[in-house]
Amino acid sequence: MKVLVGITRIFVGVFFIISGFIKLNDPIGFAFKLEEYFGPTVLDLPFFTPYALVISVFVVIFEVLLGIFLIFGYKPKFTIYSLLAMIVFFTFLTWYSAYFDKVKDCGCFGDAMKMEPWESFGKDVVLLVLILILVAGLKYIKPFFSKFFTTIISLLGFIGCLGFAYYVLMHLPVIDFRPYKIGDNITENMTVPEDAPPAVSEYRWKFKVNGEEKIITTNGTYPTVDGDFVGVETKIIKEGYEAPIHDFSMERNGEDATQDILQEEHLIMIVAYNLEKANEEGLEIIKVASEKAIKNNYRVIGLTATGPEEQERINKKYGLHFDFYFCDETALKTIVRSNPAVLKLNKGTIIQKLHFNDIDELELPIVPKKPEPVKVVEKVLYFIDDNAVAKNEVDELDAETIEAVNVIKDAVMLKEMNLVGVDSVIKVTLKK
Repeated sequence: MKVLVGITRIFVGVFFIISGFIKLNDPIGFAFKLEEYFGPTVLDLPFFTPYALVISVFVVIFEVLLGIFLIFGYKPKFTIYSLLAMIVFFTFLTWYSAYFDKVKDCGCFGDAMKMEPWESFGKDVVLLVLILILVAGLKYIKPFFSKFFTTIISLLGFIGCLGFAYYVLMHLPVIDFRPYKIGDNITENMTVPEDAPPAVSEYRWKFKVNGEEKIITTNGTYPTVDGDFVGVETKIIKEGYEAPIHDFSMERNGEDATQDILQEEHLIMIVAYNLEKANEEGLEIIKVASEKAIKNNYRVIGLTATGPEEQERINKKYGLHFDFYFCDETALKTIVRSNPAVLKLNKGTIIQKLHFNDIDELELPIVPKKPEPVKVVEKVLYFIDDNAVAKNEVDELDAETIEAVNVIKDAVMLKEMNLVGVDSVIKVTLKK
């Protein structure tokens, strides 16, 4: 029993340290996950939502500390029963999410490793069993070092966790596990390979055959049955390939500009998922950086999930000289954990990603000015009843007097009419 407890103690301690550190690296991301749990479709605890970040920081620091306490043997009884309480709560939460299909990813390992709801529940059940072993063998858990030295290690662990949490909150996660990390290409991460495995579905067809209901299961093909069709139920057996980025787009005035913008060689992207909640000092800093970028010939755009009225108010208040494009709020929260933040891109590849506190690190060397698009002026001839006229004479015609309007652009026809150098002819026939 003593050996079993010793091995279990180290395994559980290391597990909690790794799991907690991954979330401690990105406490804002874990806070977003907690907001999802507190939402009306899951636990319906809206009064906790404003405190999601505080709860997130407390939980992940406590998780890491319990792992440290367990390994070094600091206050064994407090540590073991705290671990038991935590794992019982999370086992219930993951079961609830899985059984009622509420949350697709528990967030146990942040963005580092996604887990299906039932996988997460199974993991918690295993941990629960291991912690129960520790409860049963509590008397075998002794400190590795003296009480004083163990207390010092535990205190240093707490200070280190607190300092690390403060650093990532004031800047960005030290390790970025998301598909928007520096060096990633957004366009490539949005692309589904041609050989990607499709989803596997099961179809349950219902028929009335001789007055009785009959169910036939296929992989999608319509069955040949001598009876009356009643209905069909579809169940996904295996999810198909999903691109790392599948919810990203940039729209303005109802038009999708994603592909056009991602082709820009020198692009500065200001991200503020919610302009109403954006840090005011951050917006002031962003203004200075955006003006320098524009001066140095970069294209500057904003991305937000906030409506046009608030966009206009913020632009006027802070004197911003760039347009905002609409993007899904969840996607923006995934891109960067700062509100606002700035990204530097080259043809969709992320070169820099910075918290507003680190804007002074933004590299903005002067780049060649993008040439203005060449305006092609077409040469058009206008005729009214076979008489050549000026364009304004056609514009002044009353629509009620026009019988027909013919537009000739065919190069062969124009050549036959001896109209060399003319791009098109507009012939107006008036009513007799």
